[in-house]
Amino acid sequence: MALLQIAEPGQSSAPHEHRIAIGIDLGTTHSLVATVLSGQAKVLADEQGRVLLPSIVHYSKDSISYGDDAKAYLTTDPKNTVASIKRFMGRSKADIKFQHPYVLVGDEQQMPALATEQGHKTPVEISAAILNQLKLRAESSLQHPIQGAVITVPAYFDEAQRQATRDAAQLAGLNVLRLLNEPTAAAVAYGLDQENALDHDRNYVIYDLGGGTFDVSILRFSQGVFEVLATGGHTALGGDDLDRLIVKWARKQLQLDQLNDFEYAQLILNARQAKEQLTQEESVQLQVLENTLTLDRATFESIIAVALDKTISVAKRVLRDAHLSLDDIHEVVLVGGSTRSYAVQKCVAEVFQREPLCTINPDEVVAIGASITANQLIGNQVDGSLLLDVTPLSLGLETMGGLVERLISRNTAIPVARRQEFTTYQDGQTAMLIHVVQGERDLVEHCRSLGRFVLSGIPPMVAGQARIEVTFQVDADGLLTVSARETTSGVQAQIDIKPSYGLSEQDTERLLLEGFTFAEEDKNLRHLNETKVEAQREIEALEQALKLDATLLSTEQLSDLQQAEAALKTQLQSNDIKAIEDAVQALKVHSDAFAASRMNQHIDQALKGTKLDDWSNSN
Repeated sequence: MALLQIAEPGQSSAPHEHRIAIGIDLGTTHSLVATVLSGQAKVLADEQGRVLLPSIVHYSKDSISYGDDAKAYLTTDPKNTVASIKRFMGRSKADIKFQHPYVLVGDEQQMPALATEQGHKTPVEISAAILNQLKLRAESSLQHPIQGAVITVPAYFDEAQRQATRDAAQLAGLNVLRLLNEPTAAAVAYGLDQENALDHDRNYVIYDLGGGTFDVSILRFSQGVFEVLATGGHTALGGDDLDRLIVKWARKQLQLDQLNDFEYAQLILNARQAKEQLTQEESVQLQVLENTLTLDRATFESIIAVALDKTISVAKRVLRDAHLSLDDIHEVVLVGGSTRSYAVQKCVAEVFQREPLCTINPDEVVAIGASITANQLIGNQVDGSLLLDVTPLSLGLETMGGLVERLISRNTAIPVARRQEFTTYQDGQTAMLIHVVQGERDLVEHCRSLGRFVLSGIPPMVAGQARIEVTFQVDADGLLTVSARETTSGVQAQIDIKPSYGLSEQDTERLLLEGFTFAEEDKNLRHLNETKVEAQREIEALEQALKLDATLLSTEQLSDLQQAEAALKTQLQSNDIKAIEDAVQALKVHSDAFAASRMNQHIDQALKGTKLDDWSNSN
């Protein structure tokens, strides 16, 4: 009897076929690619043995150069040499306030293009060029086509920034298996090695300071499951900013007001070199135009203290979000090239009262974790840890009174779906505007708008009778889809949230910090708006009833009722909750009596023409 070959769902039908998947760390200053070979994750080098690809692209009239070849043009042709493009991804032209040598083209509220010798290039196109170089490196090294890729992003990238990253990968011809948060990738790289050795829960802090972004996450590892308890970060804080702080200090020392693009680019390179040398030396010489400054460790620490304080502030907030204390943390993992700095390591050790882990090269750990995840997702490995990422900010929609109804709270494990029912506000309403927002505040005006769409075709009904089922679904990449369906008729509509630009640095800080700062104020504002909405409902219901049955009231009763209604309308123009509530109660004295008269009339009409025997014999 012949045997029939079968395969597990999602696995190759050929049992000995090994699918090739890669993990890519698309970094602000450097990018790299890794894969799993013979059960071991390793980074892939180029023909010169270099594993780090500078995230730089140079455009000349006749050619394009990448990485180290493009790096040389930073000082000679800065306008056409694009570096740190990750900072532009998913952000509007108006959001880009940091100094750069590029000519930005486009609308203020859209993601800009950069003017180059080869025309206008968008951040998505430039990122795609970098990703394509990594793909070619992998194909050359492995001598095999790439069948899937996991690409890492900062945990605090919002939907627009994540979507821009996915678009860049697809433009580079990559099959994106998943977008993975960088701290989570680092946890994979470290946690899987210790999986079998752990017999109890352990909590980790992943401190990730890269070239242009900062993330910190609290992860719990329990029985083979990684769960992100809380996450936080800064979309524009990294090694680049440390370099800029050194430049700012140098300019102040020498009273240099203006630098041209060439001078600024050269000074940035010198500052970066000095920063790296201080990891091994007590003091270094910093060349500034025709001058030389001495930069020692103590001065360096004071210069960058403002940036490191920001990272520690975020770390402490995330620790509070996870409801943990320093005693609950077992290890602190350092990720990102900027954590090579002795000053960063010293700061983290002092705050967390323990020496941080740095056994895996911090430049490589994210790519290694991504390659392990890619190997699992492509079907080569079915065991291993389970990843539970989280949403960085709350997601909800606008309800009456400009209030936010949260459907998915921040730090909710993803993928996730939430469903909630809403109803119409007015009689005969046939359409509803669904306004999706993101943030921690209770009022829409204080949150960020993600998108709007209209559910039309709702059958005309009495207010409150329609049932609108709204579903929020966040996939494993952190991308949001919102759908709405009227349950009685089945009409539905949906939107994939793809805003045209991401959160600026200020917006990111505002959405989180204001959620804490204005918690009590938001509570009072929500109470006020809810009170106003209920009062308005009371007025509208009363006016509908008066149209039908005003004749049930005497002239005096009608006058008293209308005076109480007018008094409530006047109070609705104020923000005095107590006065509004008192006016509602004063109106209820008259409206309740009117409601009782209407009920008696309807009962009389229902019973008219019937006899007592009709009721006694009804059974």
